[in-house]
Amino acid sequence: MPPVTPLLDKVSYPRDMRGFSAPELRQLADELRAEMIDVVSQTGGHFGAGLGVVELTVALHHVYETPDDILIWDVGHQTYPHKILTGRRDRIRTLRQGGGLSGFTKRSESEYDPFGAAHAATSISAALGFAAARDAAGKSNSVVAVIGDGSMSAGMAYEAMNSACHTTTGQLTVILNDNDMSIAPPVGGMSAYLARVVSGGGYQSLRNLGKSVAKVLPRPLQEAARKAEEYARGMVTGGTLFEELGFYYVGPIDGHDLDALVPVLKNVREIKDKPVLVHVVTQKGKGYAPAESAADKLHAVAKFDVITGQQAKSQPAAPTYTKVFAQELIKRAEIDPKIVAITAAMDSGTGLDLFAKRFPKRMFDVGIAEQHAVTFAAGLAADGMKPFCAIYSTFLQRGYDQVVHDVAIQGLPVRFAMDRAGLVGADGATHAGSFDIGFMGALPGMVLMAAADEAELAAMIATAAAIDDRPSAFRYPRGEGVGVAIPDLAAPLEIGKGRIVREGSAVAILSFGTRLAESLKAADLLAARGLSATVADARFAKPLDIDLILNLARNHEALITVEEGAMGGFGSFVLQALAQHGALDRGLKVRTLTLPDIFQDQDKPEAMYAQAGLDAEGIVAGALSALGVDNVSAAGRRA
Repeated sequence: MPPVTPLLDKVSYPRDMRGFSAPELRQLADELRAEMIDVVSQTGGHFGAGLGVVELTVALHHVYETPDDILIWDVGHQTYPHKILTGRRDRIRTLRQGGGLSGFTKRSESEYDPFGAAHAATSISAALGFAAARDAAGKSNSVVAVIGDGSMSAGMAYEAMNSACHTTTGQLTVILNDNDMSIAPPVGGMSAYLARVVSGGGYQSLRNLGKSVAKVLPRPLQEAARKAEEYARGMVTGGTLFEELGFYYVGPIDGHDLDALVPVLKNVREIKDKPVLVHVVTQKGKGYAPAESAADKLHAVAKFDVITGQQAKSQPAAPTYTKVFAQELIKRAEIDPKIVAITAAMDSGTGLDLFAKRFPKRMFDVGIAEQHAVTFAAGLAADGMKPFCAIYSTFLQRGYDQVVHDVAIQGLPVRFAMDRAGLVGADGATHAGSFDIGFMGALPGMVLMAAADEAELAAMIATAAAIDDRPSAFRYPRGEGVGVAIPDLAAPLEIGKGRIVREGSAVAILSFGTRLAESLKAADLLAARGLSATVADARFAKPLDIDLILNLARNHEALITVEEGAMGGFGSFVLQALAQHGALDRGLKVRTLTLPDIFQDQDKPEAMYAQAGLDAEGIVAGALSALGVDNVSAAGRRA
């Protein structure tokens, strides 16, 4: 049974709730929370963060004239309540599905999403851009950025705040949603009262009067008066750091108390002489007991039973690649005390929570700070340690300058474990690991590997651990392995050497990564057409196995490369090698199968692979195209 939501049913857009009374706003928040719980129980997705900002979402859309006032959410996984209130309730049960709503903010989806966000710490910079554009156009609308305390561990947030007071003289508000790190004392009635006072017009008038009086004083006394006022408030409310960055600090206030939130936001909306930071304390998972009691506040969930909170997770047929990585790294660390692990706020996502339990002093979670993670790993490597830096492929992009400058140029043996390489299903384009083959493979000295299955991943971890004179990286996808046995302790691979998995004669399929299983299926389909196919596992994109590639080129009419990455990656490396060795001069027919040159929207993984032409049927189509074969009878004659 869907929840009963008589007040929410009257709200199609934020304008419909702007006249609501305080009791009505509280009822609306309760109904909105019930609606979100019901929705995510059916769709799965990010959960705890959205529950924590229900009242804040209601207050923001009640006070501000969105979409004319700009509201930017950091990360975007907390915006399910926002989507329900902004004209998308009728589609909310399509979240993260093919053709449905994105799990994050998305400009093409709604005018209420002025800026797309799925990575952290972008909101303040974007908001500052909107504020500067507004100032240039002579407008007066408000600009608000909502950023979580976790995102405040990213340096980009502070870079933006440092620039804010020099970039705009108009209204700019940053809402710091403190839901985990407890960077301030517990809030209560006194702190809410103080927030209303220091954000209110009376205090602002008194403060401005004080400024006017101070202007006639000698400069040293002016500065002393300014510091006295700011530090007096800082001692009471805790905002000295933000004041030093040029922000007027308000808070902390209870982010679930609409009676406190609404008047403070109304007051803050009128402060236009400097940027404002409103410190709001919320509880992740608020209002749903199973989420409140869970260690991760049910950050991301599968479909679940609303009454019990029990998630409908199927039993995996094989361990996930992430778990295999963690278990194999633990094995290596047992015998090598120099192995350490680094991640950027994704300890459970990368499996390193398991490593941390076994080696708590050898595991470093640096927060949402990929740039710092990479250079920190470089420092460890420079002093003789063996760092494994585990970062999702999509997030490693944020630290690429450090990979180039601090690791590759210095030839430091940092080992990059690139989880979520390739397509990621429901998380869509923002989280797909599409580009790492190209950007890591471009770096001189880099060893770049891709695992075809769990056993290969174990061997690549062993290989990376053994490399002590240059950087290395290995990529593996989201999800389960294929069920192969893993040795008790895998042996390192010979660097730059691939393997033949199946012998054939007409066409060669050279796979890089976990598309190997689909390549073998494609070979079966080709055999049914009378075409014999060789299937090879490249293992390495850098250095390439030149002998293997030239052998495939000499002995087959066509060569098909397969990779779960964007154009400019493995296939391009192979083409260059073929050209340099004159293999293309002999009439070899080549097709490079990559991810398409688009940002693919979320869908079921199998549908995304089919769209990309990276399933067995797509590989067969690529082979037949290369051979110029149009039908079964032609294939038979060609064999």
